[in-house]
Amino acid sequence: MEPFKVYILGCGSALPTLKHSASSQVVEIREKYFMIDCGEGTQVQLRRTKIRFTKIHAVFISHLHGDHCLGLIGMISTFGMLGRTATLHVYAPSEYEKMLQMQMEMFCTGLEFQVEFHPVDTTTHQIIYEDKSLSIETIPLEHRIPCCGYLFREKPTLPHIRRDVIDFYEIPISQINNIKNGTDWITVEGELIPNKRLTLPSEAPRSYAYCSDTRYMPSLSKQLKNVTMLYHESTYDEQNKQRAKMFYHSTAAQAATVARDANVNTLLLGHYSARYDDEFALLKEAKNIFPNSHLSNEGDIFDVK
Repeated sequence: MEPFKVYILGCGSALPTLKHSASSQVVEIREKYFMIDCGEGTQVQLRRTKIRFTKIHAVFISHLHGDHCLGLIGMISTFGMLGRTATLHVYAPSEYEKMLQMQMEMFCTGLEFQVEFHPVDTTTHQIIYEDKSLSIETIPLEHRIPCCGYLFREKPTLPHIRRDVIDFYEIPISQINNIKNGTDWITVEGELIPNKRLTLPSEAPRSYAYCSDTRYMPSLSKQLKNVTMLYHESTYDEQNKQRAKMFYHSTAAQAATVARDANVNTLLLGHYSARYDDEFALLKEAKNIFPNSHLSNEGDIFDVK
């Protein structure tokens, strides 16, 4: 099975602490690396996870609060000093384009690579990136400013060849791709060997959803139905439920409710308020509703499976 990993670079909220960095993650899927959000301190966390800066193909910004985007211009500057030549794609709310251009004119002149900006409509659920192996969709969220999450989906792969059956019928290698694409085989005696006897089903496509800052949205579970792994902000515990509602954030219990209703496999909690020295209380609340809940911490690497 091809790698599909989530690297946690930062899982704190707006107020800096010695324990947590501002929001940032890297999603590795089929040898491609995508960054989601880029708060302050992201470059240091990249170093610690030993992800090569040159591997980052694109950056997806969920919204324009500083703890989710203020690290981007510094990282672009570093890319320039490292001699990057490949285009960096930036997906973000359209309001960010002018600001990013001004920052680049001030701090990043003379780059030997292009920064290509892709405006994101945070109000619609749509595919904004697609290649032969995956697609990336927006997930509209409800925050104090325009905000969206991102959903990474693998595309189905071809079935696996049953080598023992292929050898038994002496099927030439030149026909393997045809069989993977559904062709039956006819022996020299005229016997039809159905494709299902020649192949084994491929693994089910995996998916990862990143739900950044948002208040509790009961309808969100419909967009996340059967997602393999979900990261959902869990800034507060239930004692601060009204505070979460006021500032358009979620509690850990609310995140777990979304995960349960969406029938996801795994829930990752994050974006913790600085008021918590220990997030175990958040985890306990989530597990009471959705047992397969986990705290995310800087340096964690999660396999999407």
